[in-house]
Amino acid sequence: MPIRTNRGRAAVYRRLWGWPLRSPRHLAASIIIFVALVVALGVIIPRVLDRKPVDPSAAGQPSTSSQGTQVGQLPGSGASLPTKLPPPSNSAKAAPPAADAQLIAELWAETWVKPPPNNDVNKWLKQLEEYTTPEFLAQMATIDPRNVPDKLTDKVKAVKSTTSSIDFEVPTDLGKVRITLVKAPDGKWRVNSYTKVD
Repeated sequence: MPIRTNRGRAAVYRRLWGWPLRSPRHLAASIIIFVALVVALGVIIPRVLDRKPVDPSAAGQPSTSSQGTQVGQLPGSGASLPTKLPPPSNSAKAAPPAADAQLIAELWAETWVKPPPNNDVNKWLKQLEEYTTPEFLAQMATIDPRNVPDKLTDKVKAVKSTTSSIDFEVPTDLGKVRITLVKAPDGKWRVNSYTKVD
């Protein structure tokens, strides 16, 4: 029989809301039901939101690349990646050395072999700051300018070049040094390391 009066509805609502407080058993059952409901919603809602409309033109076409792996999957992995972009290449593409990188390499080398007259490390680093990455400049703070070569013996030349880094060979009176330039986020080339070549 339907409830027709407000007083009757209030009594029913009171019984529903009061049920969990009638005994410890009712309260425990209410908490378990509430937690189960929250967990179920937490699992179902993301699945519903992640569903995307299927492109009818793509129906029937296998989603495999020329290598036989699914688009958005790493070879041998079972789970798809959350991006449609191809995975980045491990090796940068070879490219001719940029003219501005050549200029930075020459300026860095010329400044590097000419420390201030009193061998002040801070002044020397200040001169190199414009051509060097901040990370490498911090490493160079441990170098004594008196230990660097005195002069360049030949032109600085590129020996290996990619789109993101270039290796230059710097001939000095103490032997050859290889410096590596990288493209900074602002698009400018900066020296990021150097090593002595045997």
